[in-house]
Amino acid sequence: MRVLPEPSAQSLRLVFLFVFVMDVAPSPALTAGCPDRCVCDDQLVVQCAGQQLSDFPVDLPLATRQLIISNNRIGDLPALQLNYLSDLVYLDCSNNSLTEISESTFGNLRKLAYLDLSFNSLTQIEDRTFGPLSSLVMLRMTDNPGLSEIHVDAFAENAALQVLDVSRNNLTALNISSLIALPSLRSLGLSGNPWRCDCDTEDLCLWIQIEGFKFQDEGQTVCQGPLDMLGQRLAEVGMQLRSECHQGLGYWDYLFFIAIGFVIFSAGTVSAWVMGVLMVLYERYSKRKSEELDSEDEEETVTRGAGSGGGEGGSNHGNGDLSKPGMQV
Repeated sequence: MRVLPEPSAQSLRLVFLFVFVMDVAPSPALTAGCPDRCVCDDQLVVQCAGQQLSDFPVDLPLATRQLIISNNRIGDLPALQLNYLSDLVYLDCSNNSLTEISESTFGNLRKLAYLDLSFNSLTQIEDRTFGPLSSLVMLRMTDNPGLSEIHVDAFAENAALQVLDVSRNNLTALNISSLIALPSLRSLGLSGNPWRCDCDTEDLCLWIQIEGFKFQDEGQTVCQGPLDMLGQRLAEVGMQLRSECHQGLGYWDYLFFIAIGFVIFSAGTVSAWVMGVLMVLYERYSKRKSEELDSEDEEETVTRGAGSGGGEGGSNHGNGDLSKPGMQV
């Protein structure tokens, strides 16, 4: 019987090293690499907070589910790199230098449920910016000092949205037509904005008054203008704005109606004159046509009568010659 040689010490060391590496090897989802100055774990969480990053991290694992890049100096979210993370459900971009986002920024993040854009330098939110985020549940967008405009349809397609916080920005008015239609919305933060309580915010004030339970810090959501409403809660001025914005007609309204009436009267007068002229011309044309037809009928009748009379005279003359007595045989 052949005896197998005993394994050498070097072979045993290689075997033990292979087993050790297999035991501690990272998840296959994370083998794509981990960005510099970031920490990646086997729970698909990438932590890059507070690393003084000026650019969006590269070499992110494609299966990342949570990405935290808060407290950096990132000025742009590159759509191409971000949209590779199709399994992302949590994204924290707070306390950076972001100035602009658009619909293409989140084009492929359909599983994203939490998004934090607070403490940045955003100035406006465009149409359908968050449209692709069909699973978005919570959106925090507070403390952007230059954010003064949010498009009416910015959240129109976020049917799953439950919490929206736009506190401490620079909003003076907000069109709520799409927000009211969100079926899942249960919490909305609006405090700390310089709201101007006029006819542009009438609907917002009435909404807060009717459904105040939805609004965070409703008591701190106050008017910053005009002066006669300074410091009043938006929920208190809804009915007042409704009565003021739908009051009786003013001087310019009456002037407008007078001008419109004059235009309509002038147009009616001209139309009636044109119709009268056309009717007179048509009547004259019809009368002349009728006279011509009557004249032709009379001429035709006279012509027919003359022809009939001549024929009868010739016939009687012939018969008279035959009846004379002198012609008897």
